[in-house]
Amino acid sequence: MTRNICVCLLGLTMPALALADDRPPVTNPRATSGDTASEPDWAKRLTITVGPEKADLVGDTDKVIQAGVDYVARLGGGTVKILPGSYKLRNSVFLQSKVRLLGSGEDTILFKVPSISTKLAADSDWYDQEITLENPAGFEVGDGVCLRTKNPHNGSENVLKRTLIARTGNRFKLDRPLRENYWKMGNSTATTVFPLVTGEYISDIAVENLTLDGNRAKNANLDGNYGGCIFFQDCSRIAIRGVTAKNNNGDGISWQICHDVTVENCTSAGHAGLGLHPGSGSQRPVIRNNKLRDNDIGIFFCWGVKYGLAENNDIDACRVGVSIGHRDTDNLVTKNTIAHSKDAGILFRPERGKDFAGHRNRIVKNKLIDNGHDKAAAIDIQGGTESILLEANEITETRSPAQRVAVRLGPQTSDIRLVGNTIQGFAKEVER
Repeated sequence: MTRNICVCLLGLTMPALALADDRPPVTNPRATSGDTASEPDWAKRLTITVGPEKADLVGDTDKVIQAGVDYVARLGGGTVKILPGSYKLRNSVFLQSKVRLLGSGEDTILFKVPSISTKLAADSDWYDQEITLENPAGFEVGDGVCLRTKNPHNGSENVLKRTLIARTGNRFKLDRPLRENYWKMGNSTATTVFPLVTGEYISDIAVENLTLDGNRAKNANLDGNYGGCIFFQDCSRIAIRGVTAKNNNGDGISWQICHDVTVENCTSAGHAGLGLHPGSGSQRPVIRNNKLRDNDIGIFFCWGVKYGLAENNDIDACRVGVSIGHRDTDNLVTKNTIAHSKDAGILFRPERGKDFAGHRNRIVKNKLIDNGHDKAAAIDIQGGTESILLEANEITETRSPAQRVAVRLGPQTSDIRLVGNTIQGFAKEVER
């Protein structure tokens, strides 16, 4: 048996050093060089304010917010408090480990300026760190850009995110080398699209009480594998609380290969893509008390998302409410309200056969109301999906029964257990 000593940072409680029973517990921790497992819970931590006026750092662009992030990160972490105002972003705010980004609720708006796009006017090889733009009008040093090209070797699309850091005429230096060939023959382009708040290979971070507006109508699409109003890649221990993410031409909040992510009390609405996107390989996500509206999919469990919890979310008017698929196993979806989905309330995707399907998931105590078209299923379980528990759900159809089905089981599914569900208003309760 062990004792778990925990350290609290930025509102996150993180598992720390485990001591054997024959050692005394740490009752009076001290800040000790190199010891990240046990530290005092300081009453006051470093906070810096940014805002249009009367702030430590004054301004209303991504640059002033980034300056605050970099300042507190250099000193080991802390809070960047963004004061009320509308901030125009020409590039992402790049978070760093142990930084908390704290807004003033609806009064703090991070707004994506309209995107522009142009073709590349010259070839750049994989080792180059510059591009040449066909039409550089509107591009500025400091802009975030998305570079796309058709891979000349296999025909796939290569997508890179970079920052323009120097310029002569229509030639721009990038913050990092390309590491891919961007040739004119691949119809290579540069577009000023990016996630509003992002981070890679960082940990112990929080984003709270912000409004993020992706300006969907005036921006090109950037899908959830690369962007969103919030996008994290290869990170751990993230808390996203009280955030409104809206109107993005892509996802609302997306994280890829990120572990122990908590998203709670957020609104994600009006996106071309996914409301919440726990992305490939992400372990133990907690998605709780969120409002997801008018997205393509409300919650999209991507590839290999395991041991997750989706609880008490209100999901309305999406094409699909909750989508589960490729090796998404051992997740609990409970106490959610899923209504007015265009295709299905809950979908288990067919994938590439049984070995790739999402097994051992539990769907418990949810309310599903008026989901799908007149031939759809409220809960649609496809492919070789196995070992699914549907328990104590209320599945209701208040429109005409038409040819609607409450639960549809694909021909290759097995061990789908229906226990104590309440079903009303459908032409068929269960269809195989």
